[in-house]
Amino acid sequence: MDFANAMLGDQQPLPSQMKAESFNATHENFQRRTANYKPNIWKYDLLQSLKTEYAEEKHKSHVEKLKEEVTSMFDEAVDQLVKLELIDNIQKLGLANLFEEQIKEALDTIVSAKNKKSSIEDDLYATALRFRLLRQHNYGVSQDMFRGFMDEMGTFMKHTHDVKAMLELFEASHLALESEEMLDDAKAFSAGILKNMISSNLNDKLAKQLSHAMELPLHWRVQWYDVRRHMRVYENDDKTNSILLELAKINFNMVQATHQKDLRGIARWWRNLGLVENLSFTRDRLVESYLWAVGVAFEPNHNSFRKWLTKAINLVITIDDVYDVYGSLEELECFTNAVDRWDSEEIQQLPECMKICFEALCRTANEVACEVEKEKGWNLVLPHLQKVWADFCKTLLEEAKWYNKGYTPCLQEYLDNGWISSSGPVLSLHAFFSALEPTDEVSGHLSSCQDLVHYTSLIIRLCNDLGTSKAELERGDAPSSILCYMREANVSEEIARKHIRNMITDTWKKINSQCITQSLSLQPFVKYTTNTARVAQFIYQHGDGFGVQDRETRDQVLALLIEPLALNCNRSLV
Repeated sequence: MDFANAMLGDQQPLPSQMKAESFNATHENFQRRTANYKPNIWKYDLLQSLKTEYAEEKHKSHVEKLKEEVTSMFDEAVDQLVKLELIDNIQKLGLANLFEEQIKEALDTIVSAKNKKSSIEDDLYATALRFRLLRQHNYGVSQDMFRGFMDEMGTFMKHTHDVKAMLELFEASHLALESEEMLDDAKAFSAGILKNMISSNLNDKLAKQLSHAMELPLHWRVQWYDVRRHMRVYENDDKTNSILLELAKINFNMVQATHQKDLRGIARWWRNLGLVENLSFTRDRLVESYLWAVGVAFEPNHNSFRKWLTKAINLVITIDDVYDVYGSLEELECFTNAVDRWDSEEIQQLPECMKICFEALCRTANEVACEVEKEKGWNLVLPHLQKVWADFCKTLLEEAKWYNKGYTPCLQEYLDNGWISSSGPVLSLHAFFSALEPTDEVSGHLSSCQDLVHYTSLIIRLCNDLGTSKAELERGDAPSSILCYMREANVSEEIARKHIRNMITDTWKKINSQCITQSLSLQPFVKYTTNTARVAQFIYQHGDGFGVQDRETRDQVLALLIEPLALNCNRSLV
């Protein structure tokens, strides 16, 4: 009898069969967890019904006429403060993308006049506004422009009862770089006065405006998320320009029409992907994912970018739930190896839902890579997507190992892993290929942007932890930055949360430096990557904006994606 027949005669199982049997036995006896996420509130039929008249040609032609009138305002604004306020209003009303050339020309003129005596140098409000706008547009202006408002001891000494000046100084202080102590003092000074103003007998409308700023500064907010609020404030301003307001309202409704069209298409993709039916334990949060993409790049011409980003965010949420609440450690190791090797052979012994998840990831990444190469002209996109998804899964696996061992890392060890598990690098890579012109220097550009990606990802991680840690502690999930610091420093949750908030402030200073120092060619990427951090500030500001749909996130969806603005304009649209 030969060796082969002897093996057959003994009927000994092959090593691979033994491994599979052991694997199956392990995950059959594994107790699955649940996060008890609520069902999706945004139904498919509702999304498909979203249609508006503001895609019609008559609105486009009317907008062009209004744009011409606003353009003339730049020429008429001879006074520097008038010009600054025009730019500020245009930005707050969501119109900056329509007047990029005019805004740049105006700011260049203001910067070139810096050595001349200006009428605004003795005006704290105007100086703070000038500083904020120039820093926002990455001009390297110095904090020294505030020195004239300080006494010999370096303390701010004027305008303590000027609400506008204090508010603008507070907003400007959030564009500080590291080691800019004068701006740190400006923030503490203005914040103290604003808090006193809020608690005094201010009228209710003004108190709300100040509270809104103190809750989250303008520089950390998503500009498009706040546009309707700014319209309400501007409408009630004594210096309201009816042409600018009308343009803002019509433009908002036209942009919303584009977003609704996007959402109808992405909803069809999500439904056809089939993850909702096969992975019932995950969050079904398509609309919130699209809202995130809108916050990153609301401009109508970025529809493909929003589509790719929404797909990525949906997969991030799904995969995160697979690691957090569903898979056993052995299953997750197998899934991670499959993603790392981009090989479906690795997943054959996994539960069907994990196979479906892996296949959806591969299919979607392949589709996105092909579309990016076709539309944007890049080459070899898929290998970069494969790597960033593999890195993401490896960090989720590390957190799963911590959970299984009952291990709480120190804060730095947690963050070294957590900035990647935040999904920031995944989102940033999609922004990189969407926002920049094709180049052969992909690795060089990615390397030069690594610090920016790290800092914005850190903001996502820390904001996420502040918003979700209570629910995760109740579920017994892996430790968050808050718990890590509580145990490491032996402090209360309140003190740990304050420490994390201070870390967010310090990280924003590093982001500010990156925005100013990056090359002009990379500025579109800088803008959209920084916006991911701003979206995280909103999503997790009042808790888990993804897990819980029916609070602030719901209101934002209704305002931005569902309900058009009532125009109440007297001017004819024909």
